[in-house]
Amino acid sequence: MVLWQQGVRYAAQRMPKVVGPATHAAFDYAFAGSLFVMAAWLWKRNRRAAVGSLICGSATAANAILTDHPVGALDLINYKTHARVDAALAALTAATPRLMGFANDDEARLFGVHALARTVVSSLTDFDE
Repeated sequence: MVLWQQGVRYAAQRMPKVVGPATHAAFDYAFAGSLFVMAAWLWKRNRRAAVGSLICGSATAANAILTDHPVGALDLINYKTHARVDAALAALTAATPRLMGFANDDEARLFGVHALARTVVSSLTDFDE
């Protein structure tokens, strides 16, 4: 996990947990959808960034669909495991530009902002509910 993500997580963990399971699920689907839209937008500009966005979006959607929260479809993953997978997906999203070889391109910043937003939402979510 990159340093700024750790700082955001540390700060957000000190704040009250205000995001419940249904709201968190809505954020998960919104994150997945935004990654799919980003992939379509990037397809002609930067194919590596588009593929990375598709991978991250698919993983995010799968995590949401498989979780036993109010709008999960298959209930194969419990909510605490979902929290751990969310943290891993935020780190994967942040690392995608380096892993896919476009870390020096402008599109890399989109992945950093996306990872930051995921980290904030996960840090403000009450996973004990």
